[in-house]
Parts: sequence; C-alpha cells; structure tokens
Amino acid sequence: MRWLLAAPLRRFVALAALASALLNAAWLMPSLYTLQVFDRVFASRSLETLAMLSLLALLALAFGYCMDVVRAQALATAGRALMERLSAPALRHALQRAALGSSRRDVERVRDVGQLNQFLHGHGVRALFDAPWLPLYVAVIAWMHPWLGVTAALGAVLLLAIAVATERLTRAGTEQLQHRSRGVSRDADTLVRQAETFVGLGMVGAAVASWRHRHAAWLDEQGRLATLTARLSALARAARQGVQIATLGIGAWLVVGADASPGIMVAATILLGRALQPVEQLIAGWKQLLDARGAWQRLCERDSAGIAAPALRLPVPQGRLSVERVVFGHDPQRPALIKGVSFTLAAGESLGIVGASGSGKSTLARLLLGLWRPRSGSVRLDDADIAQWPRDHLGAHVGYLPQDPTFFDATVAQNIARLAGVDDEQVIRAARLAQAHDMILRLPQGYDTPLGDAGIALSGGQRQRIALARALYGQPKLVVLDEPDTHLDADGEAALKAALPALKDQGTTVIVVGHRAGVMAQLDTLAVLNDGALQAIGPAATMLARWRARNVHALPTAQAHGAAA
Repeated sequence: MRWLLAAPLRRFVALAALASALLNAAWLMPSLYTLQVFDRVFASRSLETLAMLSLLALLALAFGYCMDVVRAQALATAGRALMERLSAPALRHALQRAALGSSRRDVERVRDVGQLNQFLHGHGVRALFDAPWLPLYVAVIAWMHPWLGVTAALGAVLLLAIAVATERLTRAGTEQLQHRSRGVSRDADTLVRQAETFVGLGMVGAAVASWRHRHAAWLDEQGRLATLTARLSALARAARQGVQIATLGIGAWLVVGADASPGIMVAATILLGRALQPVEQLIAGWKQLLDARGAWQRLCERDSAGIAAPALRLPVPQGRLSVERVVFGHDPQRPALIKGVSFTLAAGESLGIVGASGSGKSTLARLLLGLWRPRSGSVRLDDADIAQWPRDHLGAHVGYLPQDPTFFDATVAQNIARLAGVDDEQVIRAARLAQAHDMILRLPQGYDTPLGDAGIALSGGQRQRIALARALYGQPKLVVLDEPDTHLDADGEAALKAALPALKDQGTTVIVVGHRAGVMAQLDTLAVLNDGALQAIGPAATMLARWRARNVHALPTAQAHGAAA
C-alpha cells in the first residue's frame, strides 16, 4: 500500500500513523487495568486503589477516543485531498482519451479515484494502521510471562500466514473480477444509450440475453471469490479464537503451577484478542485492499498517446490551415482511413468536403480539429502543429459542429457559451450569426430555457441551429461543420447559407462536410474524398459546374446523407 505515501496524502497519513501509535498505547490500559485489579485490588481490598486505577483507565479511554477521532478525520481529509487532486485530472484525461478514439475504460479513472476515497473512509485502512502494532502487544504479553509471549507470537505468525495466503489466493481472482465487472458495466451503459435502436428493431430480448450471459459469468466469478474469501475469513476468526483459548489454557496451567497470577492470565488473553483483531479484519477485508491497490495502479498508468501541453502559450491564430500528407488509421495493421491528404487554406477561406459513405470525411474533420493524431504528416494552424495546442487554449479559437450534437443539462445560453461564464453580447451575437436568435426567443423561457437531458425536448432542426450557434461563439478563427444541414428544414438551410458569407467577412476559416449543392455553392473550394484519398480539389463553382455538365443533380454524398464517414 505504498500509494498511501504519495505526496497529496503524506502529511495526513503521517498524522493518522501518529494517532494510531498513541491510540494503541491507550488500548493497553484495559488489560493493564485488569491485571492490577486482580493482583493488587483483590489482594489489598483497597477501594482507594480501585478508584485511582479506574480514573486512570477512564482517562486512557478518553485519550484513545480522541486519537481515534483524530485518525478518522485525518484519513477523511486525505480522501478529500485525493479527490480534489485527482478527480478533475482523471476526468480531463478520460475526455481527452475518448476524443482521441481511445478505449472507454479511461472513463473509469474517475471511479477509481472515488474507490480510493471510499477506502480511506472505511474500516480496512484503520486495521492497516493498527496491525503493525502487533509486536508491541506481543512484547507486553511476553513481559507478563515468557510462555504467554511465545503463545502470542505463534498465534500472530499463524494469523500472518493466513493473511499472506489470502493475498496470494485472491489476487488473480480479484483482478479478473474487476475486469469482468467493468465489462458488464460498460455493456449495460451501451445498451441504455442505444435503447431507441434496440426497442425500435425489436432487439431488446436478444440484447438482454447477450448481456445476461456475460453477467452470469461475472456472477460465477464473484461467487467463487466470495466463497474463497469467506472460508479464509472464517479460518482467521477460528484461528484467533483458538489462539485466545490456547493463551487462556496456558495461563490457567501457569496459575495452577503458581508460575503466574490470575490477573496475568486474564490480561494476556484480553491483550492478545486486541492485538489479533486488526489482522483478522485485514483478512476479512482483503478484497477492498486489493481493489484500492488496483485503482491506484490504474491511475498511475502512463499513456504514451496522451497530450502534452507546451510550456509556451501560442498567440491567437489567424486561421491559416495547412494539411501536409496526412495519413491516419486506428490500427497500424489495417489499411489507413486517410491516405496522404494535403491542401492549404488561407485565413478566411472556406472548403467543402464531399464523398461517398465511408470515404473518411468525418475522420478528416476530427484530424483538422486536432481531436485525433495522424499516423504521419501534420495538420498545422498558423504553422504550428494543431496537436501542440493545449485544448483549453485552442478551444477558444475553434468551433465544431459534430454530426450528432449533444447538450448539457443547462440553459440555452449556457450551452451556447460552452458552459463558461455567459457573455450575453457574445451569446446573442453567435445566435444571430447562426440565424437562431428568433427561434430561441420562441422557446418557453428564451435563452434561459433549460435543455434538460441532452436537449431531448428540442427538435432535430432546433438542436442543429443551437449547436451551430455554440460553434460560432467567441468569434472562432477555424470552424469545422460536420453535416450541419442534416436535420435542417428549408428555413434552417437558408440560415446556414446566410451564416457562411458572414463568417468569411469576419475572416474565419470554414470547413464544411456536407452533401447539398446549395450549401457547397457558398464555399470557395470543394474537395472530393474517395476511400480516404483526395480525389479532386478545386474552386467550388468549377466543381459544381463540372457535375452539372454531367447531369449529376446531387453531390457524391447524397446516398450517404447523415452517415458517419
């Protein structure tokens, strides 16, 4: 449990360790009190001695109570410090890795931080602080009588052997159970997110049956581990009781032989029970210890694909975009999704990207925003690799409208302002630029209308136009719109057409992934993607005229309307 000595926890853990030392010293008093009552009070029949010993015992118990409270508060404060230090970075890392197309398991880093905090509030960590004081108790018992000390030492070795066996026998099972548990949880989350599809296609029964099979495997593994842990815990309890009985029996033998007093016999038995209790608790709660250790190890894992922020803050970009022989693919063993794409855009220029379904349009859009990193080549914004920009800095200068925009449980204004402090003037300006101002005013509470869970109360067109306003908030220098006209009606498409020239007038570089010729006609350049490669690129008017000359009434993506690249 070396993670308890990490920098954010060190001073609190040190305070808890000091409190534990004083607490365990105070817990010696009940057995010493028993010893003195049997050996001195009964022999002298002195009530004054009994009163004085009782007063000292009460003071020791009060002191022990105070130390117990101090330790609990120190560990609770350590848990809070851990949450404050790691929760936000864990969530930030999870979001960045998810945007890079990483595995969803990174989302569980936040849960790992919560698991550590829960462990620091539990009984297992207290037993961990108490167990090292076992030698002190054994030494005191040996001071009472050597044979009792030997018995206590052998009992301690037996309990420690059971603890070691517990660790070795349950480690692999605990790790496998954690893995299965995360998988079952992810599967359930996936089913809930795609509930509309499953219900609409009548797939609920099949989906639940598939999940139930994996859930049953998890339950089987949990049952096996629970049975093994229960047996080891029961063995530890039986061993502790057996050692106490042995101590009591040997003490009685010594008393009969006049080698020890009855007070020593009783006090040693009480003291040994107190000494072995933390070890028994550790064995019973060993799974929680392993869970906490696993959570810390996962948090400490380094990801070589992470994003490193530069020390120097780059200046506000002008909007020049240069794509230099970009190659991208999720799996190096499979063919690339983007194959050597190159083009340049001056600040304020606009580009339309068209292509058949699966040609790589949305993938290229994510690369242009720096959400994904190319396998080779680079995407440069004002000559700087866009991946070098800290996302918090770059976000103020770019706008992005994904195919399926999502919203937060906040007002329209807060969503447009990207959950930052709402600048009324900027929010209204972005809404007007997106031609969404009048539409928003007709909502029940206007800009203060709560969007609820993911904006479910909005129509597709309303969601698209509010998301466009969010993309245009803050006068960004680069705007990427991925199928912005998917859910728009005629008024919405007209609003989008009006927004594009306005963006050009303010010097914003615009990239539109789309399929409607009316929208593409508003742009400067048109590029055609085919199987991840740039098939053709040229002035939009020339490209559209070429298609009209071929009697083609729709752009190459007409059959892929609304589909992800």
